[in-house]
Amino acid sequence: MLTQQPFATELSSNQGPNNKAERKAKQTKNDQALLTSDRWLARNGHTFTYVGLFLFSIMVLFRPYEIVPGLTFLASTAFYFALATLAIYFPSQIATEGTLTTMSAEVKALLALTALSLLTMPIARSPGMAWDTFNDSFSKSVIIFIVLVNVVRTRKRLMGMMWLSFGIGIYLSISALQLYMSGKFTVEEYRVGVEIGGMFGNPNEMAMHFVMMTPIAFAMGIAAKNKVMRLIYVGMGGLLIAANMVTFSRGGFLGLVACMVFFAFKVGRKYRLNVAIASILISGIAMVAAPGNYGLRMLSIFIPGLDSVGSSNQRQELLWRSLLVSARNPWGIGIGNFPIVGIRDLQSHNAFTQVSAELGILGLVAYMIFMISPFRKLSAIERKHFDRDEFDWFYYVSIGLQASIVGYWVSSFFASVAYNWFIYYLIAYAVAFRRIYNIERPADETETAPVTGQQPILAT
Repeated sequence: MLTQQPFATELSSNQGPNNKAERKAKQTKNDQALLTSDRWLARNGHTFTYVGLFLFSIMVLFRPYEIVPGLTFLASTAFYFALATLAIYFPSQIATEGTLTTMSAEVKALLALTALSLLTMPIARSPGMAWDTFNDSFSKSVIIFIVLVNVVRTRKRLMGMMWLSFGIGIYLSISALQLYMSGKFTVEEYRVGVEIGGMFGNPNEMAMHFVMMTPIAFAMGIAAKNKVMRLIYVGMGGLLIAANMVTFSRGGFLGLVACMVFFAFKVGRKYRLNVAIASILISGIAMVAAPGNYGLRMLSIFIPGLDSVGSSNQRQELLWRSLLVSARNPWGIGIGNFPIVGIRDLQSHNAFTQVSAELGILGLVAYMIFMISPFRKLSAIERKHFDRDEFDWFYYVSIGLQASIVGYWVSSFFASVAYNWFIYYLIAYAVAFRRIYNIERPADETETAPVTGQQPILAT
C-alpha cells in the first residue's frame, strides 16, 4: 500500500488537467452545436419592410401623439403601419427565403405559446377576457417579433432598432428626472410617472426598460472605437441608472443590481482591476446621488413594515395566490384571466406565475425556452470570443444582451408583463444579433458556417 500511494497521488493529479481539458472540449463542441443549429440565409431584402417596422416601432415606443398634442391625429396610425408592414413582409419574405419565417428555437417556442393561448381559450374562466388579452397585446407582440427576426438581418438595421429603444429610454429618463426635481409626483405622492402611456405608463414598467437598456448601453460603450461614442454610451448608461432611481421601483432596483453584477462579472474576467474600480466608483456615486428615502424604500423589500403603502404584503399575497392557481390548474385558466381568481381583481404582479396560472405548465415551459435559448447562444458567442482573446463588438454586445435578459428576469418577477412588448423586442434583438454574427464572422478551418444562399436577392 505504501508503494502505491505516490502512484495514486500522481494519477489523481494527472486526471485533474485531463478532466478540465475534456470538459472544455465538450463545452466547445456544445457551443458549436448551439451556434450551428440555425441556418441563416445571407440574402438582402426586406428594405421597405424594415422601414415599415421602424415607423411602427416609433408609434409603439414613443407614442408621439401623446408627447405632442398637435399630433393626436396619429393615435390610430400604429394599426395602419402594422398592416402596411405585414402587406410588404409576406411577399418579400417568400421572395427572399421561400418561407413565412425562419424557424429558430425562439420562434418555435413563441408559436407554441400562441397555440396554447388559443387552445385554452374555450376552457378559460372568461373566454371574452382571454380573447381581449390575446388580441390587444399578445398577438401583436408575436407578429412583430416574427417580423423583427426575419427583417433585421444587418448590423445597421439592428443598431437602428436598438437606437429606438435607447431613444425612448433617454426621453423617459430626462422626463422622469425633470418631474422629480420639480416635485411633480403623480404616483403614491413620491414617485414620478411620465405622460406617455402604453408600456411605460407604470413607473415599475418604465424602470424595467431602464434596467434592460443599461447593460447594453455600457456594452456598446466598451466596444465603441470612437471616444465620442464611448462617452455617449457611458453617459446614457448613467442617465438610465439615475432615472431608474427616481421611479422608486423595487423591482427596478433588484433588476439593475442583478444585471450589473452579471455584467461586471463577465467583463471583469479580462480586466478585473479596472472593472472593480469602475464598479466601486459607480456604486459610490449612486449611493451619494440616490434620492431621499430611496434606501428606506429598498429596505422595504426585506422589511415589509417599512412600506407605508402596504404594496409589499399585497405582492406576497398575489404571489402565493398565483402559485396556488398554477398548482390547481396545470392547463391554465386562460390568458388574461388571473384577475378573476386573484385578490381584488389584481394581476399576479409576476410574469412567470402570470404565464403558469393562465397558460399552464406547458405555457411556462414554452415561455422559459423562448428566453433561455437565446441566452445560451449568446453565452456560446461570448465564450468563443473569450477563448480566442477576441474582445470585439460581438463579445461585449453578447454580454450586454445576456445581462439585459437577466435584468428582465429579475424585474419581471415583480410585474405582470409576460404579454407586453418588453421581452419580445429584446429577444428579437438577441436573435437578430446571432444571425448577424453567423453571417459576419470569419469562417474557421474546422467549422462550417451555418449560412447558405450567399448570392443576394434584392427583394423589398
